[in-house]
Amino acid sequence: MPPRSRPWVTVHFAQSLDGRIATSTGDSRWISGQETTRFAHALRAAADAVLVGSGTALADDPLLTVRHVPGKQPLRVVLDTRGRVPPAAQLFRDATTRTLHVTRQASRATLPSHVECCALPVATNGEGIHLDALLGALAERGTRELLVEGGRGVITSFLREGLVDRLVVTVAPLVIGAGIEAVGDLGTRKLDQALRLELRRVVHVGGDVLLELAREGAPPLPLSLPHAASEAS
Repeated sequence: MPPRSRPWVTVHFAQSLDGRIATSTGDSRWISGQETTRFAHALRAAADAVLVGSGTALADDPLLTVRHVPGKQPLRVVLDTRGRVPPAAQLFRDATTRTLHVTRQASRATLPSHVECCALPVATNGEGIHLDALLGALAERGTRELLVEGGRGVITSFLREGLVDRLVVTVAPLVIGAGIEAVGDLGTRKLDQALRLELRRVVHVGGDVLLELAREGAPPLPLSLPHAASEAS
């Protein structure tokens, strides 16, 4: 395979049967089960960097570390266009591994030494960071595998720009109804414009079902199936 100028991008999220990642109030803990949580941490351990947007950082205050399985700690990346995530966020206070704070201008916040601040240009549509520039910056930092964990706006942006190589979706056996969808408007008006992916694996993980999809030519996920998973019939 020829050298890549950008990382392979895997998007992972958990959703209900009706495609919701949270209720209308933003409650999302926990849609999926404990076995799926372990697999999510295995995905992190297999990645060189794990990324969330400012909305997820503010709503969930995640650590984004590998805790439930053995493995290396990835670079944590918070995509914070307007610099909304406060210095008190766990991503900034926890020194378990490095953190990259990406904004559209140099951060004025006083952050610990393990946090690197990176100012990148805004996307041509004026919404969010220019994702090609982001992937280039991550490649310069040695990132070959990027795991994107959300939220909805970030997932939508990566899909809309055609930058997703793999999609890992955990479907939990519950129906939420009105709530926050996993993916927003991609500009698809006809079915022949829709993104179609290869369905590579369907497995049971505890009480959930895990779908692995990928673009044609994308390499397999850099990890084996979770120990508790079995092939779905």
